[in-house]
This record gives sequence, structure tokens and C-alpha cells, in this order.
Amino acid sequence: MSLSKWAIDYVNLVLAVGRHDANFVDAYYGPADLKAAADAGEPRPLGELKAEAGRLLAGIAAAEVPAVETVRRDYLLGQLGAVDARLAHLAGHPFSFDDEAEALYQVRPAHVPETTLQEALGRLDAILQGSGSVQDRYQRLRERILVPVDRVDAVFQAAITEARERTRRRATLPDPDLFRVEYVKDKPWSAYNWYQGGGNSVIQVNLDLPLSIDRALDLAAHEGYPGHHVYNALLEQRYAQGRGWVEFTVYPLFSPQSLIAEGTANFGIEVAFPGQERLAFERDVLFPLAGLDPRDAESWARVQAEMKVLAFADNEAARGYLDGRLDRAQAEAFLVKYSLRTEAQAAQRLRFIDAYRSYVINYNLGEQLVRDWVIKQGGTVENPARRWEVFVDLISSPRLPKALGL
Repeated sequence: MSLSKWAIDYVNLVLAVGRHDANFVDAYYGPADLKAAADAGEPRPLGELKAEAGRLLAGIAAAEVPAVETVRRDYLLGQLGAVDARLAHLAGHPFSFDDEAEALYQVRPAHVPETTLQEALGRLDAILQGSGSVQDRYQRLRERILVPVDRVDAVFQAAITEARERTRRRATLPDPDLFRVEYVKDKPWSAYNWYQGGGNSVIQVNLDLPLSIDRALDLAAHEGYPGHHVYNALLEQRYAQGRGWVEFTVYPLFSPQSLIAEGTANFGIEVAFPGQERLAFERDVLFPLAGLDPRDAESWARVQAEMKVLAFADNEAARGYLDGRLDRAQAEAFLVKYSLRTEAQAAQRLRFIDAYRSYVINYNLGEQLVRDWVIKQGGTVENPARRWEVFVDLISSPRLPKALGL
């Protein structure tokens, strides 16, 4: 049995799991008849789907494939392993945070000690001016760089345009290359890219969460260029369209593909806007567009460098909460203390953890692992051309974390 036939069974299985888990299928743009068949009738029982996952894993592992398709087999096995683990979770298997992360994303997240987070807070204490706690001073500065709601679209569109132009200079984007921005509310996330296929995305921004000036650029690059939009479009172009590999018409969210997707989307911000280039663009373009004082740009940039460390507080809060060592109030208090969120922001982040669980590692740990891998391939800050080359190769590759040694 060829891998192409196994791949169709894989797509059918992912779509069937989506009947049980509304968050599971992040995108589907494959044959309409497969989706219609998956949606027909009652959802298939979880036990039946678990047995199907086992059948596919055994069959693909035993399949003899030409050398050129080895990476394809590894991709299918990695993704199917995660589907099997997600089915176990849906059936009630009590994964620990670390075990779940490893089963779904092929990495076991290291524990970040509180002392590391405390040291970052200490450095912020020296950076943030004024009186009061670090939390108070951070929030006061953040209030000064929030984009007024009536200027969000202008700022976000400017950030998207610049990110797109910088990406186009380094990568050949699909034609067509289309996206639409929508502003929404009542979501557990700050923004989302819904890839539609055919080089087309819908990017939604959650206006329930006040948009700081740095997040405008973060989201433009992360959700758009060179992030999720480019990642999905290049994989579709090269594999679904170019080689007829149907498995690249479906994206199961809880899978090792997501560590690559989120890690590259976060690191892509740094690739497109390295060092002082980001500061200059925010200060000279985005701050004026938002009607904000550009003199705050440099101090906010210094703060954000330390927030990269404190981003790992999300993993520790999620680990303690999902493993039962922290109750809801304690997890929210941990986030307030170490991620400098307000109580409302911490509650919103816990809503995300309720919905997506160990997925939180893909943002901070994913970024760290992708950065380290790109640097090992020669993609250093001092060699931006090589950095872009390695980065584009990664976002247009079917390789998963295990294949990269992450």
C-alpha cells in the first residue's frame, strides 16, 4: 500500500477526530468529498478512531518507501502519534503536562525554576522607572503604549504591509497571496490565522484584549509574514499542490507540526525585524500612527527583552495547574506575579490553558528551539542572508521537531 493511500486514511482520521474536538482541525482545504464523508452521520466512536490510529501507525511504519519519501513517512508517523495521544486524552487518559507535551509535540519541556523568573523581575525592577511594585510600573508603562481602538486597524495594516514587504524580499510567496483582517471579541486567544487554502488567510484580532504597540507588530508577523500565513501557504504549494501529498491539506492543531509553526512564527518576528530595525520601525512609523509618544519606544523595547524570559511563566503555571498542584486562583496569582499580567489578563490566559493545555509550550519553547536550530545552521544575527535562507527552508519543510533534533 502506497503512502498516498495511507495519507488519505490519515486525513479521514484527522477530520473524524475533529467531530469530537472543535479545536482539533485548525485548517482543511483538501478534497470536498473527504470532508463531506467525515461530516455525515454520527461521529465515529473514540474507541474505533483509536484503533484506526493504531492501524495506520503500524501500517505506515512497516511500509517500504523510496528514499525520497522517507521524510514523508516520518511526518505521517509523527503526526499520527499525536492524533493517537489526543484521542487518548479525549477518552479520559490522565496525561501529566510533560507527558502530554512530549506525546503531542515531540519535546519534553524543561522546568524553569522560579529563581530564573525572579532574576528577570529583578532586571525589570532596574529598568522600569517610578515608584511602586514592578507590576505597577510595568502596567503604567504599558498603558502609555496601548493603541487606541480607533487606530488599531491603521497600525495593524501598516505592520502587516511592512512585514509582507520584508518577507517578499527574502522568500518567493505563492500567487495568489491573499489575506483578510477581521476584528472579533470573546475569544481565548489574542489573534488567530485561519488558513483557507489557495494562498488565502483570514487573520482575526481579538479586541477584548487591549493592543499594545509591540503586539501589533508581533501579531502581524506571527499570524501573517513570515509566520503562519507564509508557513501554511508554502507547505500547501510545495507538497499538497506540487507533489499531491494530501496530508498537507489538513492541519491538526495538537500535533508536532504546531511546535514548528508557532516557534517559527515567533522567531520570524526577529528574522524580519532584527534588533534596531524593529525599534526604528515601531518608533518612527507605528508610534506616530497610533498617536503615541515615540520617546517610550526604547524603554518598552528593553522591557520586552526581559519579557521573553518571563514568557516561560506560562509553562510553569500550566504545568502546576494541569497537574493539580495549583488551583485556579493559585495559577492566576502565579501569572500575575511572574508574567506581570493584571488579574483579568491572567484569568484570560487561564481560559487559553483550559482550552489548549500544554499547547502553551509551542510559543516560548518553540521559539527558543527554532532560534537555536537556525543559529546552528549558520543563521546568525551577523549573517542575515543565511538566517533567512535557513528560516525559509524550515517553514517550507515537512520536518518535525524530532527530525531536527529539537
